[in-house]
Amino acid sequence: MPARDRLIVGLDVSTVAEAEAMVETLGDTVSFYKIGYQLAFAGGLSFARELAEDGKQVFLDMKLLDIDNTVAKGVENIAKMGVTMLTLHAYPKAMRAAVAAAAGSPLCLLGVSVLTSMDDEDLIEAGYAVTAADLVEKRARQAAEAGMGGVVCSAAEARTVRSVIGPEMAVVTPGIRPAGSVADDQKRVMTPRDAIAAGASHLVVGRPIVKADDPKAAARRIVDDIEAEILGAANG
Repeated sequence: MPARDRLIVGLDVSTVAEAEAMVETLGDTVSFYKIGYQLAFAGGLSFARELAEDGKQVFLDMKLLDIDNTVAKGVENIAKMGVTMLTLHAYPKAMRAAVAAAAGSPLCLLGVSVLTSMDDEDLIEAGYAVTAADLVEKRARQAAEAGMGGVVCSAAEARTVRSVIGPEMAVVTPGIRPAGSVADDQKRVMTPRDAIAAGASHLVVGRPIVKADDPKAAARRIVDDIEAEILGAANG
């Protein structure tokens, strides 16, 4: 997989016009984009179709969770959009319903394990009696058993997740921060090179690129870091 296809740029902007401008600015440096709530509810779903039609890969970050029938019907329609990846919360019943609904399509379903903005104390407050690391491992195993295409986790758990799900499934890691960047509201963060070394297949990077003075240069540096780590690993 080319290094640039491993970088997913989060189009965390408020309007389609801003998203279009960012895509134009980044040009051929980036081939993969994330569309989440902020843009989705401002015309971003139609924009996702347009990106796919233009040959870009799209990570639709909807984090679906509902009764089985609702999840299945949503996935059936999303599969027709031409997007590459779709997230849902990694609850076993929801994952099984989504996998059945996506059968026969190229849509890669990703189970979101524990949000990278959450730590052990946040999970305790939410009623969980396990650590973030333990819950991520459990959700990863359940995602594999359900037949999902991959798992979303922090890079801090990527090595464990990779050992649980094997080499074929995707490990997508948000919370990536180049050296020297601020963490913002992320709590479990890692640099691009370290995340790839830990077993991540794809890195999601939003604000460090879209808020940079030179977004294209910022994206290029991350792609270069990914490529350097891949070549370093290949050369032993």
